Amino acid sequence: MKIRSWLLILLSLFMAFNVQAKTYKVGVALANFDLNFVSILRSQMVSELKQLNMDGQFVDAKGDVALQVQQVDDFINLGVDAIILNPVDTQGVKPMMDAAERAHIPLIFVNRKPEVKLGNAMAYVGSDSAEGGKLQMEALAKRMNYRGNVAILMGALSNEEARERTRAVEEVIARYKDMKVLEKQTAKWQRNEAVDVVSGWLLNGRPIDAIAANNDEMAIGAIMALNQAKNKSILVAGIDGTPDGLQFIKNGGMVLTIFQDAKGQATGAVQVTKALLEKQKTEAYNWVPYKTVTQQNLAEFVTANQQ
Repeated sequence: MKIRSWLLILLSLFMAFNVQAKTYKVGVALANFDLNFVSILRSQMVSELKQLNMDGQFVDAKGDVALQVQQVDDFINLGVDAIILNPVDTQGVKPMMDAAERAHIPLIFVNRKPEVKLGNAMAYVGSDSAEGGKLQMEALAKRMNYRGNVAILMGALSNEEARERTRAVEEVIARYKDMKVLEKQTAKWQRNEAVDVVSGWLLNGRPIDAIAANNDEMAIGAIMALNQAKNKSILVAGIDGTPDGLQFIKNGGMVLTIFQDAKGQATGAVQVTKALLEKQKTEAYNWVPYKTVTQQNLAEFVTANQQ
């Protein structure tokens, strides 16, 4: 009987050790590795997954919704324990949500909030897009002394971030009788696209006083176009607080940006993933706050989003 009891104890300990030692496999589907902000997310998630003894497999959708849907299906077929998703199209996530739910696999959205109600074992980790646009335009309006014409560089129109940030910018401008939106055009989050858009505005002689870009990359593109035209009078603001963006704040090319905590979002997404896998209580929406960055407080943010 004693031998049997010891065997049962050893078996229980062995089973408990196996449960504790389980290494979760996480599929991470990102919208586009080439985007600066997404690159920071990826780098931090790699680090956090390793820290928590989880295996991560990363795939790049290259901005293609159909490819991302296939990548999520592939993760499910591979038997991953959870999926972290940075969606290409925040309105086109339902097929991926349905597939994850059918497979009973937790699905965690990061950085881009889905425009569909979250299901069971799902969560979002990121910032409130409208709040970013509001903070940006309030700070920019103050720099403009609440008068003048604003041009808006929008991100990809398939993204909730682009639409919500733009809507918030427009709402702030509408509060001031001496301000108006003069131009509004997408540059798809891309620096080179923004150069072309802003160059077109300048060639057409549009009387722009400031440019509010939905992200730093487009703000930098705007500054490049302004430099080519030797135009030093137009104020430019971005959103994200990427290392490149902060460098343009330091050099005076960009008057302000809104810091979006890429590392905080990435770390939070991995931590929420582990909590869901271990059946711990989590919030459906996990908000990471924005902060306004100018030359005056730049030093606080210099290393924050570095890879």
